[in-house]
Amino acid sequence: MTPDLPSRDAIVATAQESIARGSKSFAAASKLFDRRTRERAWLLYAWCRACDDIADGQDHGHGMTVIHDAPERLQRITAMTEAALAGEVVGDPAFDALRIVAAETRMPHAFARDLIAGFALDAGDWRPRTEGDLYKYCYHVAGVVGCMMAVAMGVDPDDQDTLDRACDLGMAFQLANIARDIEEDDRVGRAYVPEEWFVEMDIPPGQHMKPPFRSRLAVLARRLADRAAVFEASARLGTPKLSFRSAWAVLSAAEIYGAIGRAVADRGEHAWDSRVTTSGRQKLGFILRAAVEAAGRARRYPPARREIAWQRPRHGDK
Repeated sequence: MTPDLPSRDAIVATAQESIARGSKSFAAASKLFDRRTRERAWLLYAWCRACDDIADGQDHGHGMTVIHDAPERLQRITAMTEAALAGEVVGDPAFDALRIVAAETRMPHAFARDLIAGFALDAGDWRPRTEGDLYKYCYHVAGVVGCMMAVAMGVDPDDQDTLDRACDLGMAFQLANIARDIEEDDRVGRAYVPEEWFVEMDIPPGQHMKPPFRSRLAVLARRLADRAAVFEASARLGTPKLSFRSAWAVLSAAEIYGAIGRAVADRGEHAWDSRVTTSGRQKLGFILRAAVEAAGRARRYPPARREIAWQRPRHGDK
């Protein structure tokens, strides 16, 4: 006798629990979507969160540890993701969440594989040498998620310009995260600041968190925040292509994460004394501001050329 499979509603409920535990910022912004888009955002988040947790030995983004079996974990993520993309019931709610989103949209399978390629970079203890390397990493772990979210919102997978703008927002989020999490990453032997930047600031390899170099590191953190702001500004140009509610959610998330990047920069060498967060009151303020911005998005953001020279990968695989 075949056991009853979890319903879509049950998998959505589990995904909602995942985003509530893993990201208060994304959870707050997601409530602004219409119901179907909100559910798809939760489902997509649940898969991304599960992949990240498996890769890093975390629980909903908390408690990252040093991993000694990275290739095996990557193999597990890949196998379950490919099964989900093939429409197979995986038996894991997070990966069945991907199966549902992929079935309900024209989600390019290459996007999911690009995200896994980001986990492969970490599994190989990869470090960015140049700013271009930094952008490559940010694309694979966050920019491509922006592309996937755009498709979940109803953006045509062939609309490359709008997907570029969605990618830009993911890039902005990741650059802000990298600046905020420099100390946390250092504790598990990771560093995402380009090696050339450390050389430029005369910071010896692996010594960037030591007190004598904190003021120099603060310069690089501000640089990361400034780069994030450029990508965020570019991302806003894509919001006229979205419905009001989707634009509202996107702009709210941009406001929240933009504030994190700015706070890291403003704290200077004290940026890592405690984790930078935004309060519930601040989030509410950002959401209200984003509503006004979304209402006037066509006027605020007329069609314009994308100013960022960096370009995400293009794929023929749909």
